Amino acid sequence: EVQLVESGGGLVQAGGSLRLSCAASGVTSDDYVIGWFRQAPGKEREGVSCISRGDGMTFYADSVKGRFTISSDNAKNTVYLQMNMLKPEDTAVYYCAANNPDLGFSPGQILPFCSDYGMNYSGEGTLVTVSS
Repeated sequence: EVQLVESGGGLVQAGGSLRLSCAASGVTSDDYVIGWFRQAPGKEREGVSCISRGDGMTFYADSVKGRFTISSDNAKNTVYLQMNMLKPEDTAVYYCAANNPDLGFSPGQILPFCSDYGMNYSGEGTLVTVSS
């Protein structure tokens, strides 16, 4: 069974940094894509960044390119999101999510979209608040 637990959220001033962690138990094969999604108040959930566990390929939303970095430590089954140069508009609940490889979609089909539609498991989220 896949379980995802996020940590690392908090309050930070604009321009600061945070590192989020996603402990992903049950994610053991190279067919998984793990991503970070966020939902701000009154907005839909959006894909921030995704990584293919097998080959390390990544996707970033345009709004975070150059500021956020996703990485995976497969030995620890943990995915990180390093967030630098944070802006007030980055304020949101951040969720970790993963696909279900048994449904037949390859990481190459899921990663380019980094969308909720490709994900089947999600954590409960961690709140990131960026003050101006």
